[in-house]
Amino acid sequence: MSRLIIVPLDLAEANAFVARHHRHHGPVVGHKFSLGAALADAIVGVAIVGRPTSRHRDDGLTLEVTRLCTDGTRNACSGLYGAAARSAFALGYRRIGTYILASETGASLSAAGWRLIGECGGGSWSRQGRPRVDLHPTEPKLLFEQHPAGDRREH
Repeated sequence: MSRLIIVPLDLAEANAFVARHHRHHGPVVGHKFSLGAALADAIVGVAIVGRPTSRHRDDGLTLEVTRLCTDGTRNACSGLYGAAARSAFALGYRRIGTYILASETGASLSAAGWRLIGECGGGSWSRQGRPRVDLHPTEPKLLFEQHPAGDRREH
């Protein structure tokens, strides 16, 4: 049996995987870095890491997993979340976060050592003066975070 390994990917490769496999989101415009999970030279999952989507979290020391997508390979999600956090901390970032749908369990995040911070908004981006067509789920989201080992701040 082959072992899951983590490999660097460029954004085009990661976005192509997301376009083929993600359940409810499409490719992203930019990133800080992207990682792939590979089995026997085949990519089975990707993590795209970039600046936080919330301007309140975009402090220059925080990154966010903006897309995580796998083909269902066992342990690929938790492996990618763990590798994304280690990579971010090796680059000097002090916090990494991600949002999942409230209907998802977060088991892969918990397995990778991430902590649930709380429930966040959800809802539509459409407003009376700025109508939009919602192409993504509008249910509430759960925010998970990871901090470097030894960081004593309150999570």
